[in-house]
Amino acid sequence: MKLNIAVLPGDGIGPEVIAQAVKVLKAIAMEFDHVFTFNTALVGASAIDKTGKPLPQETINTCKKADAVLFGAIGNTKYDIDPNAKVRPEQGLLGLRKELGLYANIRPVIAYEDILNKSSLKKKQIKDTNILIYRELTGGIYFGKRTLSEDGNTASDTCEYSRLEIERIAHLAFKAAQTRKRKLTLVDKANVLESSRLWRRIIQEIAPQYPNVKLHYMYIDNAAMELIINPRQFDVILTENMFGDILSEEASVIVGSIGLLASASHGDKYAMFEPIHGAYTKAANKGIANPIASILSAAMLLDHFGLDDEASLIRKAVDKSLKLQITTPDLNTKYDNISTSKVGDFIEDYINNPEETNLNFTNIHLGQSTII
Repeated sequence: MKLNIAVLPGDGIGPEVIAQAVKVLKAIAMEFDHVFTFNTALVGASAIDKTGKPLPQETINTCKKADAVLFGAIGNTKYDIDPNAKVRPEQGLLGLRKELGLYANIRPVIAYEDILNKSSLKKKQIKDTNILIYRELTGGIYFGKRTLSEDGNTASDTCEYSRLEIERIAHLAFKAAQTRKRKLTLVDKANVLESSRLWRRIIQEIAPQYPNVKLHYMYIDNAAMELIINPRQFDVILTENMFGDILSEEASVIVGSIGLLASASHGDKYAMFEPIHGAYTKAANKGIANPIASILSAAMLLDHFGLDDEASLIRKAVDKSLKLQITTPDLNTKYDNISTSKVGDFIEDYINNPEETNLNFTNIHLGQSTII
């Protein structure tokens, strides 16, 4: 297969983790005789520094010409501490989602058996957790009207949803639930918000089309608590933009590191794949950023094109890296010198030599003695 992939490394640790995802995709292409072409473009703070815009038109053009987009992270602390900044890195990501019509964000949350002890939660609470979060991505408060009074003392952000915006992601979530445990939980705040009540009415209209899926409702405050107390009760979670953002970040506590959570953003024509973590600027260029979320996002990219064996091989490589503790400091307690690139090297090596990559790789790449 030939694929043209737009690569948007972005800011902070974005370039480092994306480099490993590209490395892994190149290994897949070689192993399975595919042709993947990578075209890099600017976005976020790096784009502002060079062009004055967080989302240059050239970047939009590159993405629209591509078969898929591989995205890193955006953000910079200098903007975080300046609430008066009119141009911000995050505008690049929001603008890209809108330009490409990426309305459905899919975030898997899996508790890996080999690193259950890395979670802040008890093993018995999180064991066998496997959740798929469907987050609406182009509506809600992030895209609503913003106002600030002339005296600067009153502000508002409007949360607005239309029937179309709700229906299109709802159908995707119901269909996903049909292939899993046939359970879907709508998370909202329908006891307070009119927009949430619209979500409930429309979901109730759609549900009869999927009679084999059991529908549940949960308020966002309760869902945030239940996700920690008993995450195994969830299968597919469907929710609006801001609630989905918060819940998926919270879910990183279950898996032990936000550096493990991948995502796919789909629209009717375009698709983008990215780790859910931010730019984490203070860790940039130190070789400590976990690239696994970015690599798993690359696996989701392969899923999108029906390359199931290829995606499965990446996931097996990730499983092996976690089992052998070939991971960055956020998860690793066994070795103290495993960098971002070494994790990528291991996964690349596994793809090239799945039957041979073992503890001997650990000896070679960590500078230890090797017994042959």
